Amino acid sequence: MQTRLTIGKDLSFRRLGFGAMRITGPGVWGPPRHPSDAVVLLRHVVDSGVNLIDTADSYGPDISEELIAQALHPYPAGLVIATKGGNLRPGPSEWVADCRPEHLRGACEGSLRRLRLECIELYQLHRVDPKVPFDDQIGALRDLQREGKIRHIGLSNVTTSQLARAQAIAEIVSVQNRYNVTDRTHEDVLEACEKGGLAFLPFFPLGAGDHARRDGGVLARVATAHGAAPSQIALAWLLRRSHVIAPIPGTSSRTHFDENLVAERITLSDADFAELSAHREEPA
Repeated sequence: MQTRLTIGKDLSFRRLGFGAMRITGPGVWGPPRHPSDAVVLLRHVVDSGVNLIDTADSYGPDISEELIAQALHPYPAGLVIATKGGNLRPGPSEWVADCRPEHLRGACEGSLRRLRLECIELYQLHRVDPKVPFDDQIGALRDLQREGKIRHIGLSNVTTSQLARAQAIAEIVSVQNRYNVTDRTHEDVLEACEKGGLAFLPFFPLGAGDHARRDGGVLARVATAHGAAPSQIALAWLLRRSHVIAPIPGTSSRTHFDENLVAERITLSDADFAELSAHREEPA
């Protein structure tokens, strides 16, 4: 199995990354109860060889980026920190799109300060703002790229038509949409990424923990056969599903992080993969 992914021809990272949303407080709001634990976890992530960390200015807000810099700056060579802009946070568990060009510029510059970077390797539009012309949203990121503030542009929560339109405005190297073994609503977007050679970063790759709680069904049966947890099988399925997929499971627990890494060493048989692929549920 291919263990690394290269995007934009010059940005390479281990396919199994780390999502840094859950190192913040409840509701992705405020600091975690024990910030020192988050610092220890982030250092363990890098020490384990994971070199893709995905975050956003809205995680906290600001807290996730600040903790990453506190834990890891000065950054080791080869570490890719991907962040996102375009969401406001009025309160815990609240998310409001704001992709006006002036807001995206301020968000990007804020991320640069918090992460202590001169250039962000991968900067992603967190969501499409229906109140702002789409071309203006992508154009703002293109301008920031031309100014050297971001190296590569990615998108999140987009349709195939939006992806195609964005590609007509700027070079897009990645898409981050919800996708996992049972929720494949964005299968068409994944297929477009495969055809275009773009990375596909599925968020909620474990279905927000649903897989780990299942007591029966095909996922549990395959997990039992491999002596693994259902969550590990869910990640192994993603890694086999497409060579452009780079899952970014998130956790605040070192134990859970280590469990997730085991997925790279699980080899699904053709029969396992076919059975899992045939089993899907309509998202709630």
